[in-house]
Amino acid sequence: MYNKIDYIRRGLRFVNNTIRPGKKTLSTLMLYGTELCDSKCKHCLIWAKRPVRHLPFAKIIEIMKSKCISKHTIIGLEGGEFLLHPEATEILEWFTKNHPNFDLLSNCLKPDKLIEAVKAFPPKRLFISLDGTKDTYLYMRGRDGYDSVLKVIEECKDIVPISLMFTLSPYNNFQDMEHVIDIATINNIDVRIGTYNDIAFFDTIDKAHEIEIGSEINTPVLKMSDVKEANENGLKEFKDELSNLQKTDMNVPKHDHLKVTNSTSFKNSIPKNILDTTENFDFLLLYDEWRKKKLNLKCRSILDSLVILPDGSVPICQNLDLKLGNVNTSNLDSIFNSLASQETQKKHVNGCNQCWINFHRKYDIVMMRTMEKVAPKWLIEKVFGQYQWTDNKKTTYSEFMKDNSTFNDGSKKSKNEPGLIEVKMSEVI
Repeated sequence: MYNKIDYIRRGLRFVNNTIRPGKKTLSTLMLYGTELCDSKCKHCLIWAKRPVRHLPFAKIIEIMKSKCISKHTIIGLEGGEFLLHPEATEILEWFTKNHPNFDLLSNCLKPDKLIEAVKAFPPKRLFISLDGTKDTYLYMRGRDGYDSVLKVIEECKDIVPISLMFTLSPYNNFQDMEHVIDIATINNIDVRIGTYNDIAFFDTIDKAHEIEIGSEINTPVLKMSDVKEANENGLKEFKDELSNLQKTDMNVPKHDHLKVTNSTSFKNSIPKNILDTTENFDFLLLYDEWRKKKLNLKCRSILDSLVILPDGSVPICQNLDLKLGNVNTSNLDSIFNSLASQETQKKHVNGCNQCWINFHRKYDIVMMRTMEKVAPKWLIEKVFGQYQWTDNKKTTYSEFMKDNSTFNDGSKKSKNEPGLIEVKMSEVI
């Protein structure tokens, strides 16, 4: 999916963005083009937002003229369901001609329309959602779209590189993960494993990281009336409480550890076939350390990765509700690189440890484990500050993985790791 040149460019960009914080450039820009969505997902309530807002085509062209965007910047087009954007065709055509380094994210519920778009305007990569078996897909996403996903894979896998996106959550389980990995293996495509998070824009109802994996399986499909009732019965208060916590305490949100699976059980629940994938096994092992407040990594990805929402607002990251500005009232360069934004970014790079989202945390993992290949941990900490993989602050990444990467039957993690800094698109709607 990504080659060594991509990794080298991102490494060089990290150096530039660290040394010249007022002239940062972007590796990745995610454009949430529309809130319109034909799913009814339990782990994301974008589909219930009213009124529906879109990021206009003209505004997107204006954004793409920003100095912080280069020809190497990966643009992600998502939503909602991006293909439901009223100007989707015009946007895709423009990117094909003017910035072919773009990725398309989709739920595949309109497979023929997606296949047609991929053939006419091929993205650099296609990211599609699959969160388990046919039954799981239905009660997790509220639509019978499993066969549509398989159709898109079959029709498009020889046209563009495809990544299947799986989100581990209370609404599916590790058996669903195993199934999705098998689908990816059979079709010789990539698979990205993510975890359910309290993402501000997604209007999530259930508290992430406390509700046990698989505990909400087979609960009824959500309806608009359910969302309305949730709002009336405390969703707003929950979001306000979470927002206040994020503003006052940038460490891990306060989890009830009695609800968190013990480490051994979590590790042994991970399916063995994950060993044949890239960038997933360590992500899950470290997730378990993070949610138990044993892991703390600085969030450096916010210095080169950005999100723009359909109303034009620019949050500091994909997770928080903290806005740096809005492209409808200011240009992207001033929003991303202003002195005020630099101060906010510096504060969160050094102090925020609140999420476990692929879009940000895989970057941090690969960054630090790569550094440990060329320098001792104590020296890295002198230059870049303290960090820890687990409760023993001296433990290195390789030591942690050596201690944790063997299953009960002796199976071990494969060594298909990239050599330099990489991050994957994530949190597909």
